[in-house]
Amino acid sequence: MSFAAFARATALHPEFRRGARDMLHVSLGVAAWGLVTGVAMVKGGLSAPLAALMSLLVFAGSAQLATMPLITSGAPIWVIWATATCVNLRFVIFSAMWRPYFAHLPRWRRCLMGYFSGDLNYVIFMKRFPAPEPTPEQEPYFWGGVATNWSSWHGSSLGGIALANAIPVEWGLGFAGVLALLGITCSLLQDRATWLAGGTAASAALAAYALPLKLNILVAIAAAVAVGLSIEATEEARRRARERAAEAAKAAEAER
Repeated sequence: MSFAAFARATALHPEFRRGARDMLHVSLGVAAWGLVTGVAMVKGGLSAPLAALMSLLVFAGSAQLATMPLITSGAPIWVIWATATCVNLRFVIFSAMWRPYFAHLPRWRRCLMGYFSGDLNYVIFMKRFPAPEPTPEQEPYFWGGVATNWSSWHGSSLGGIALANAIPVEWGLGFAGVLALLGITCSLLQDRATWLAGGTAASAALAAYALPLKLNILVAIAAAVAVGLSIEATEEARRRARERAAEAAKAAEAER
């Protein structure tokens, strides 16, 4: 199937429209955060064309905002790369969770989905399809959510870049961006593991606040990942123990 035929068939699928609608209720928060990110990049010293290029190529607001202070302060390149890598490690987890759904697709489509994927796309998709089994409607639903998320982000981000010099600092967009990010973060806190990881990250960031070059961000991410992996390993061990106990009970019952 050619790209044009694939795009047309996907856009006409009913699940595409459903995915786009499901993303609408969080699109305002995404747009607010995109606006703040666009303004922050220009206020931080990037030219408008370079900021627009960074927004389109990176497409990761948290990584953009985390690295901007490091770039403008002349931090070593390894610190900038390490910060961006750590902030974006969550996409590795998203990819692993999406694998049962999309592993059968052609490589070029999976690579394209990797670029367009986002935090809220992942959350809303998993709510719609909790069972890790591939079905025909999953890909159109994914692209519907992407259409809303991508347009909300880049429309506001590029708008912020274009209007950065006309927007007074007194408007307090930074605080509005923090509120938007808090709203997005709260939507991701759905179980005990994510609450513990989030609390650990916040505590570690505050405890390491005095570190130079915003290294407290790296400390917070490392601590949260360690806690998340520990919880996942513990739950997996418990699950296997329950399965072994159930198998042993069945074997004992069969011997009787």
